[in-house]
Amino acid sequence: MDRIFGLIILSFFITGALLVPFIDFLYRLKLQRKKQITRDVFNQRTHFFDKFNDWKVGTPFGGGLLVIFVVTILTFWAFGLFNPEVKFWELFVLIFSFMSFGLLGFYDDLKKIFGVSESKFFGLRFVHKFVIQWIFALIIGSVFYFELGYSFFYIRWFGEVTLGLFFILFCAFVIVSFVNAFNVTDGLDGLSSGLLVICLIAFLTISRNMLNSFLAIFIAILLGSVVAFLYFNIYKARIWLGDVGSLSLGAVLAVTGLLTGKIVPLAFIGGVFVIEIGSSLIQILGKKFLHRKLLPIAPLHLYFLKIGWEEPKIVMRAWILGLLFAVFGLFIAFSG
Repeated sequence: MDRIFGLIILSFFITGALLVPFIDFLYRLKLQRKKQITRDVFNQRTHFFDKFNDWKVGTPFGGGLLVIFVVTILTFWAFGLFNPEVKFWELFVLIFSFMSFGLLGFYDDLKKIFGVSESKFFGLRFVHKFVIQWIFALIIGSVFYFELGYSFFYIRWFGEVTLGLFFILFCAFVIVSFVNAFNVTDGLDGLSSGLLVICLIAFLTISRNMLNSFLAIFIAILLGSVVAFLYFNIYKARIWLGDVGSLSLGAVLAVTGLLTGKIVPLAFIGGVFVIEIGSSLIQILGKKFLHRKLLPIAPLHLYFLKIGWEEPKIVMRAWILGLLFAVFGLFIAFSG
């Protein structure tokens, strides 16, 4: 346990020490949010989102790049130092999730930085990026099934649910869902990163209870780095994760839950993310099939902004809700 605490502290201080010069570096390169017209998946202007975010123009984003770099380096160092018998395929799905979805997110960040429209910059539209997400997720799901032997999950009240080869598709669905849920939630200062800290603490508890030192080491390193980032990301944020961070961290959160085998607890531990993507999905389906909005505005955190709640108030209450979800998720995980 001392090793786990030590890795959290080490990762926190390294990330924290690098963040200040990294933020200055982003300012010098002018890698900052520019005033732009934001559109949804139906290519419709999101007026309220643009109005709310106008004051944030100039804030650098891309903090996810530093988190990925620090966590990846420390992970390889930790496993070389503490765990000579590295579980290659478990390490692969974690690092591959980080790198692949991080690169896809970085592509989106570059478009925002240079103000490039969807129809330009190599021509990747939303549907193309969504397909790429599924390709990455199916690769990860295949590793889970063929190399790690995952083919079922356990539900407390129903017992073991065996999916066989369909586990690959199920695994991909979980990953893509959390990738987009995290990305949708990452709209307020400190919201997604604070919720991720809560989720990681919960899964660190689960991995320690399962005596899975391999996963606990990785979660400890990631936890320390995200906490350091959160220090600079709370209102008013000095830096944002960017899509490079939100897509990669959403994927890693899903993979962490899958590696523990606690898929149902994952849905509760990440409950706020599920609610956020659920509200967006309802809105998308309403526009697509009913040709009207089913909600005043989506995702949910924008609704609270619309009715006059202050940003810090929304974030802190979301953290409290996330904590309650995490406790309930741990209850299911340990009583199953």
